[in-house]
Order: sequence, then C-alpha cells, then structure tokens
Amino acid sequence: MGDGGDRDGTPEGRGLLSDQIRNALTDEIAAGVLAAGIALDEQDLADRFGASRTPVREALRQLAANGLVEMRPRRGVVVARTTPERIMEMFETTAEFEALCVRLATYRMTPLELSALMDLHEQSAVPVAAQDYDTYDALNRAFHEALYRATHNGFMAEQALAIRSRLSAFRRTQLRQGERILRSRAEHGEILQAIAEGDGDIAARRMRAHMLNAASALGRYVADHAST
Repeated sequence: MGDGGDRDGTPEGRGLLSDQIRNALTDEIAAGVLAAGIALDEQDLADRFGASRTPVREALRQLAANGLVEMRPRRGVVVARTTPERIMEMFETTAEFEALCVRLATYRMTPLELSALMDLHEQSAVPVAAQDYDTYDALNRAFHEALYRATHNGFMAEQALAIRSRLSAFRRTQLRQGERILRSRAEHGEILQAIAEGDGDIAARRMRAHMLNAASALGRYVADHAST
C-alpha cells in the first residue's frame, strides 16, 4: 500500500485507505484470524498498513459501528465477541426482511427504478469477471439499497438499512468463498427476472434463498480458514 504519505494526505485519500484497512480487518475478524478479545493498537496497524494513524482510526470507528470491535476504557479497541450462531441468526433475520422488501418493491417500483436496478446489475459483470470483491460489494450494496427505496415505505427502508449495517461486514466477506461472487450475481439476475415479470412471491423466495446462500458461503469461508 506504499508509505501512506500521498494516500492519506487528503480527505479522499483517507477515505480510500481507511476502507482498505477496514476491509482487511473485517476479513480477518470474520475468519477468526483476529479472535475475540484481541486488542488492536492504532500504531501497530498504522505500521502494518503503511499509513498514518488517521485512516486507521477511521477504519476502527467503522468497525465499531458495525459491531466488530469495541472501544473499551483503558483497554482501547478490542475485537468483539460474535458467535457463529449469532451471525447465522442475523442472516436469517435479514433474509426474511429482504424478502419482504423485494416483494413490496416488485409491486411498487417505477419503470425508472427497475431500469436503474438493471443498470446496476449490468455494471457488476466487470468486477465479477475480475474477482474485484470491493467494487462488486459496493454495487451489491447499491442494488439492495435501491430495492429498499423501491418499496416506497420510508420506515421499512430505514429498518432494512439498519439491519444491513449490522451485517455489512460479513456480507462482504462471504463473497470471497469459492465462486460465491459469481453465484451472487447470478442470483441477482434471477431476482430481477421475477421482478420484471411482476411476481413478488417468486422474487421474495429467490431473495430469501440468496441471503441464506450468502450465510452458507460465510460459514464455509470461516471453516476453511479455521482449518488452515
């Protein structure tokens, strides 16, 4: 990542570098490389990533917001304790909520909103082919959030975003399991087909399966890295 001098000298550079640091730590936490209770020292991380402490601090703030680390008095930042069972419960809850959102969105979205969804899906082909997880993750997030807005129910969209935020780190990490990134995009296509055909029930079933497949992929990712 270089010495960090140019990358973190501007607000834009700090954002890019803090995202890279956050993503790297997220994968290590999800895989158990950084176990619960381990202290994360800002200076050690800055040295590791060739950065100043500013983007490291921002990355840790983002991890804390997602519940992956905790800010503790006198102990600093430590990796939070999140059990596999808890993570699966979160995925199960998210699957039901997203199924509800896509069902409602199918019947309420405008032609322009459907066109925007299709455009996001098309854009995702390039990063999938390149195995560019970070770019695909950003488009994946945009795809799901567009569905929340398409419900035209502000409260539902707010709740969906809140739930997604708690699980966002793990939703990103599961893309690294085998060919999951390819399957994720294919599943988006199947969901879009049901939406375009105006079948909210099928769209909901496919969305539920999409999220549970993500949960299974995360479980395999964690298991594979735990055994190495």
